[in-house]
Amino acid sequence: MTIKKTLKTTLAALALVAVAAPAQADGELFIYNWSNYIPPDLLKRFEAETGIDVTLDVYDSNETMLAKLQAGATGYDIIVPSDYIVPRLIEEGIIQAINTKSMENVGNVRPAFQSPYYDPDLEYTAPYMWGTTGYSYDADRVPGGEVEDSWGPFFKPAEELKGQVVALNDVSELYTAAAYYLGYGRCTESATEAQDILNLLLAQKPYLAMYQSDGTIERMIAGEVIMHQQWNGAAHRTKMERPSVTFVYPREGVPYWADNLAVPTGARNPDNAKVFINWMMAPQNAAEVSNYTGYMNAIDGSGEFLDEALKADPAVNTPPEYQDRLRANTPCSAKAIDLRDKVWTKLKK
Repeated sequence: MTIKKTLKTTLAALALVAVAAPAQADGELFIYNWSNYIPPDLLKRFEAETGIDVTLDVYDSNETMLAKLQAGATGYDIIVPSDYIVPRLIEEGIIQAINTKSMENVGNVRPAFQSPYYDPDLEYTAPYMWGTTGYSYDADRVPGGEVEDSWGPFFKPAEELKGQVVALNDVSELYTAAAYYLGYGRCTESATEAQDILNLLLAQKPYLAMYQSDGTIERMIAGEVIMHQQWNGAAHRTKMERPSVTFVYPREGVPYWADNLAVPTGARNPDNAKVFINWMMAPQNAAEVSNYTGYMNAIDGSGEFLDEALKADPAVNTPPEYQDRLRANTPCSAKAIDLRDKVWTKLKK
């Protein structure tokens, strides 16, 4: 469900926490972002510093965002696409060139994020947050108090967990996890392997309470379910309120992703969008997003502003022994995407 929040200009005193106030501007900024993925207070501060009024709409997957823009939705000035979908957005002309490397704060971007495979010259995007996708469980409520570091307990839950497991309502995330568990690549072009993935997901389906990407934090904190496929930042925020929750890095492979700021071709306020993107590359602003979302950012100098609990959580800072489990979400061929979409359609019938 889409939730719309309008954030109006608040006390100018909020600007006192700014790193450096940009020049005043006028007008509006319409942001289309993942749900629960930017601090409301940060947007209020941006409004106070710039004079730009911000409106925020939210979505629950890259595919939801893409479908809305493909259907002709216009007026959004900022979107937040993940790495693998950026080439498609560029190819279809859905996002416009913004020349991030000409922006004042681009020098703060860490070298590892200066030339990403999906936008090598940062012509169309600027880095936002990055993280991983695994699953979390409540150690106080699973049989034996722990599960093995595999996708197995998630795709083949114990009988006691029937109806107490939630999968993300995200075709890329769920399909990829299933593919890794079976030893396949996320971009398989094999119809036989795609059928195996479908069979696994269909067998899991009776054990699920739902497919849902929104509310993962609140659902786990409230104890409504025991196990939940989660992004690692959501797992961190869950653990802060429910310490018995543990995040799993499955040994078969863990999707690693990077989200970005981009400007749609139909943006009404592209200049204001660029003001916002440059502002978000300031260390304190990026750190404020990390502290709120539980994800790491790509900005040098942000470390001094990060919460200690965030830096100490292995769900956020992947331990060295798990580094080789991370798998980049590289783009898939049209054939692989078609197979994946057919699996998803059959699964959701």
